[in-house]
Order: sequence, then structure tokens, then C-alpha cells
Amino acid sequence: MSPREERTPRETRPPGEHEVMGLAFRDEVRGGEREQEPPPPPPRQPNRITWQKATFLPFVLLAALLATWLWFRGAHLDSIAHQAVDDGKVWLALRQHIWLTAVSTFFVLIIAIPLGIALTRAKLRKATPAAMAVANLGQAIPALGLLVLLVIWLGVGPRAAIIGMIIYAVLPVLANTIAGLQAIDPTLTEAARGVGMSPLGVLTKVELPLAVPLILAGVRNALVLNVGTATLATFGGGGGLGDLISAGIVTQRMPVLVLGSVLTIALALLVDWLASLAEMLMRPRGLEGTT
Repeated sequence: MSPREERTPRETRPPGEHEVMGLAFRDEVRGGEREQEPPPPPPRQPNRITWQKATFLPFVLLAALLATWLWFRGAHLDSIAHQAVDDGKVWLALRQHIWLTAVSTFFVLIIAIPLGIALTRAKLRKATPAAMAVANLGQAIPALGLLVLLVIWLGVGPRAAIIGMIIYAVLPVLANTIAGLQAIDPTLTEAARGVGMSPLGVLTKVELPLAVPLILAGVRNALVLNVGTATLATFGGGGGLGDLISAGIVTQRMPVLVLGSVLTIALALLVDWLASLAEMLMRPRGLEGTT
């Protein structure tokens, strides 16, 4: 630093110069040393759900349902067809179908995800092949045959249909839970244990967040499977949109058959769309672009 004889006014003093005992001093900048620039602002995170993703499929489904409704209104319905769809029977069948799907999927989640976590722990890892064989057996049996066996055992009603749907949909959630947890790099869990995390902390803060994408993909598959399998509940007295499809086939009334089929397809596509949005929203930010 070099002192100056003349005093520079405070308001006109250049940056880097200060006053000590009436003398002005300037800080000398050594070669290669420069004032650090402030870090750039973090880049703005892109929206996970674009407006195309949020609006395209609902618009297509709405158009398809509107076209089906207009066609159904113009179709000739005799007394037998009216008996199948009048008195709120369509709305009742739709509500039963949604209820069957929601209840069966709920039980699939509370069974398959904890079981998948348990089978990846050291004490139960040897039981994984046996558990997967049993889960595969549930899907190897034809769904209608499984439902008939359950009706013979449990009797007619929605209970047999729900149990059959659970058995049929456990495999994708269980398999994806196990695959997601087994695919985690062991060095990450070892590092978490090295910093003092408990086994529960490692599971909830490291393993499950990393396995979320695969688990959600399995849940999405199970939802769509249950929407389709719920149409078979009509053969066991469980209700649902299968009542309309079965009535249309038995009575040979095409409008009733088309209405039940279109509603089932629209519900499956809507559930798959909602599950895809939930999958994108629940995916950890750090995993975006890695899968």
C-alpha cells in the first residue's frame, strides 16, 4: 500500500481507497488477483408437467365420450336396452367400477410395497425367489378362472372380486419395489451408514427416494390392470362396468355393449394419465433426466 499526501474527498474516493489518520491509502491488487464475481443465480427449474401433457389426453377423452353420448342418444333402444341402462344403472356401474379399482389398489400397495422392502433386507433376502414365484403364480392363472375359484370359496359378491384383483395386481408393484431397491448403488447406502444414519434413516432418506421411479411405475401398471380386471367382477356378482358389457353381449344389444366398453377404456386411460402425472410430481428432482 502507498500513502498519498493529498486527501481525497470521501464522496469522490475511488473503490479500494480508504483513509487512515488523515492519509488516503489505496489497496494494491497483485497480479492474478481479481475481485470475485458473485455466483450466477441458479437456473430456473423447468415445469415437470407441460400444458400439452396436462390437457391433450383429457381433451381426447372428453371428445370421445361426447361422441359416444351423441351416438347413444341417436341409437334405437328397445325395452330390453332401456332396462339395462335406465334408472341410473350406468352411473351405478361406473361408481362400482371405480370403488373396486380403488379398494383393490389400496390393498395391493399396503401388501406389495412393505413386502418388497422386507425381501430386500438381509434377513429375508433368501426368501425373495419364493415370494416372486408365488406372485408370478397369481398372474399365471387366468383372471376369470381365479375369480370363479374365489366365488366357489367365498361366495358371490364384491369380496371375491377384490381379492382376485389384489392377487392379480400384486406382481408389478412387488417386482418393481424389489428391483428399485436392489438397483441402488451399495456405496450410497454405505456412505449413509458411515455418517451415522440408522437403518430406518437409510431406508427412508436414501433407498426409498432413489427407488421411487420404479415403484411408481409398478403402481401405475397395477392401476391399469385393476381397471381391466374389474370388468370380470360381474361374473362373481361384484358389479362394475362389466354389467353393461355382459348385458350387451347376452341380450345382443350393441349400444349397451359399446357404452360399457367405451366407458371402461376411457376410465383406464384416465387412470393411467393421472398415475403418470403423480409419477412425474413425486419423482425426486435429483433423479430427473437420469432414467
